[in-house]
Amino acid sequence: MNPPITQLLTAAEGKTLEFKRDLSSPRNILKSLVAFANSAGGQLLIGITDGRKVVGVERPLDDEERLCNLIADSISPHLVPNVEIVTHEDKSVLVVETFPSSSRPHYLKNEGHEKGVYVRLGSSNRQASPELIAELRRSTSGVAFDEQPMPALSINDLDIDAAQRLFGPEHSLTEEALLTLRLLVREQGRLVPTKGAILLFGKNREQYFPDAWVQCGRFIGTDKARIFDHTEIHSHLPSCVGEIMDFLKKHAMRAADFSGVQRKDVWSIPLLILREAIVNALVHADYSHRGAPIRVAFFDDRIEIENPGILVPGMTVEAMKRGVSNLRNRVIARVFRELRLIEQWGSGVSRIFREAQEQGLPEPSIEEIGLHLRFTVYFAHPMSTERAVTGHPKETGDDAASGLESESRLESRLESRLESALAARVVLLLIEQPAGKAQLAQKLGQKTVSGTLHRQIKSLLEQQFIEMTLPEKPNSRLQQYRLTPQGQALVAEMKGN
Repeated sequence: MNPPITQLLTAAEGKTLEFKRDLSSPRNILKSLVAFANSAGGQLLIGITDGRKVVGVERPLDDEERLCNLIADSISPHLVPNVEIVTHEDKSVLVVETFPSSSRPHYLKNEGHEKGVYVRLGSSNRQASPELIAELRRSTSGVAFDEQPMPALSINDLDIDAAQRLFGPEHSLTEEALLTLRLLVREQGRLVPTKGAILLFGKNREQYFPDAWVQCGRFIGTDKARIFDHTEIHSHLPSCVGEIMDFLKKHAMRAADFSGVQRKDVWSIPLLILREAIVNALVHADYSHRGAPIRVAFFDDRIEIENPGILVPGMTVEAMKRGVSNLRNRVIARVFRELRLIEQWGSGVSRIFREAQEQGLPEPSIEEIGLHLRFTVYFAHPMSTERAVTGHPKETGDDAASGLESESRLESRLESRLESALAARVVLLLIEQPAGKAQLAQKLGQKTVSGTLHRQIKSLLEQQFIEMTLPEKPNSRLQQYRLTPQGQALVAEMKGN
């Protein structure tokens, strides 16, 4: 076996390794084998206690035959792992090696093909959701999720003008170019957009993929108990990279280095590493997954970037560090590469770890949390919220912390009352002075006025919490918005609570 059993015994249980004392709980063993086959493969050692003590199996030949019969009778499609009897310290250990299967999804027959599918998350086995089962099937057929056509839509559902602005005049997005990029495909004699095209440049992306947006937050301290600032980003996916970075810079500290010929900005957060991690999240997110957007959480000691979807079948964290690439979204990845947001396939993650080492930072971590992948970038030195956030009075000590907490409570109450985090932020910004949509977008960390911002302003107008400064000219470029007496009363009420 490779690696040898002595080396396996020094490793921790994880995505590709598990220990079992005996065959007394065959269902758990079978679940692990199914999960290994559906994920990245793995090795199961029988005859090892939880404390990694080698106790062996009493009847190795009989147990080997029993295990092989259990696998044949209980798992479908047919699974043939490599089973060996290995002697260690005069005790016999069953070593079962399962490889990533091309027949996935495998499932336990007595639980059925809908409920009996399991995948490996860390050192545990998790029942696969319908979306994950569909991805397991796609991974064996060679079809990427974002390459699938959307036959009910047409090219008119794509914001081609926005895409052309990103590509620039040197890359004309002709019909042929759109076909080459797989933004369009031929379906029953007509051109229709792919899922990747709608995710990248769809005019109404969230109508079809409601969780395809980004939530950013700056938290006070090292947990999510108190939030200082947050924003929602609903721009086209390539534009999200810059907008997320703008939000992070807004809450970072910047110094100047004059040691060279020209001034050089020095940031308190590792921008190159964070940019790579953000691009990785946008490209590899599982947009078929429902329930949560991509999230970027800025704490005093780290930044967490979390995207829906676990590692693609056959992939491990160790393989990612080595530069192995297995794309979940080929259309999105191809467009990001054409826009030079990606330099070389598979190089991003390995570059992150190399940069962290060269900068003397703690090693980043990659974890599968539930059905999400979390990438954590740690700082060399923690930074407090009151020093990091710009645009606020330079208070110190308890006064600053109290002020931040008070503002956070007010925002939380407004969000609950208005049922929108974005609407709450708009109201908070208009407390200070009237502002137009473009000004609000800039203060919210957006480069352009998003459709969501338009909708929230319209909702606040309808609820009479805000009003136009030029009501007789609703479309004027000089139009601004301000709180109404009703809006001011709402703020006062929330403060009073």
